[in-house]
Amino acid sequence: MRPSLRQLEYIVAVDRLGRFGLAASALNVSQPSLSAQIAEVEAELGLRLFHRSRTGVIPTVQGAELIRRARRILREMEDLRAAASGGVPFGGRLRLGVLPSIGPYLLPGVVSALHRNHPELRILVREESTQWLEQGLKAGRFDLIISTPEDHPGTVQTRLFSERLWIAVARDDVLAQGSGPVRADDLRGRMFLTLDRGHRLSRIVYALASECGGVVSEEYEGTSLDGIRLMAASGAGVAILPEVYVRRQGEAGHETVLRPLVAAQASRDIALLQLGGGEEMAGTDLIAGALRQGAEALGIAADSAGEET
Repeated sequence: MRPSLRQLEYIVAVDRLGRFGLAASALNVSQPSLSAQIAEVEAELGLRLFHRSRTGVIPTVQGAELIRRARRILREMEDLRAAASGGVPFGGRLRLGVLPSIGPYLLPGVVSALHRNHPELRILVREESTQWLEQGLKAGRFDLIISTPEDHPGTVQTRLFSERLWIAVARDDVLAQGSGPVRADDLRGRMFLTLDRGHRLSRIVYALASECGGVVSEEYEGTSLDGIRLMAASGAGVAILPEVYVRRQGEAGHETVLRPLVAAQASRDIALLQLGGGEEMAGTDLIAGALRQGAEALGIAADSAGEET
């Protein structure tokens, strides 16, 4: 049968890496052999898969459609192998992308539990911004990603939980003197601190600042939640932090006071997502369940709303 599964792997690898040489190296074959196999597919199907240039390759319109279908076929074959080998999910290897504002605080306990209960499953985790998670999912670098669902239209989405936002302020800040939730009016005219604009959290904070009559600092864009919390401790502004961070790291530093925020924009939804256009990958429910349990262990109510596209 042509194209063969091996040829589909070659095509997907070239698309993912953008160069024939890199794809050949990753697949441990010679570049002439890989090029010949792809040329054979092009001849048999009567279409051109890639535009070639000195800077690399990009798929043609017809090529992009074939690549999308090839990825689906390869995923289904992985599921078939997993079923044949005793039901090991994801063929024993899950490539998981996650937002850096979630990963370090939610995943340690989740991955530990999965390894304990499913020692045959290897989980490869990479933290990336919203934009790069989207690109990685489309390029086939990730099987699943943990992100904000509104930023990934056209994906198969399994809702996990919704988390509140909190503020962190220096101990001598006026907001440190109160107790209980902080409301939008309490933040009028205040300077907000957040991550750089490549993160969904930053866009949420900009909308929140507009609602509250505050302003987002243009002089400081954090690269980590710990960083913006330390800037808040110096009196530079009000750090806006997700609940998963606060639940995990809340007691780690005494230089700031943490309070929950009550406002229309003061929350974000988190979901487990896979590339659209196919059935839910076998094992997704297992991962989603473990993530919900991890959130509940931190005191965050899980969402059982389920899947949507």
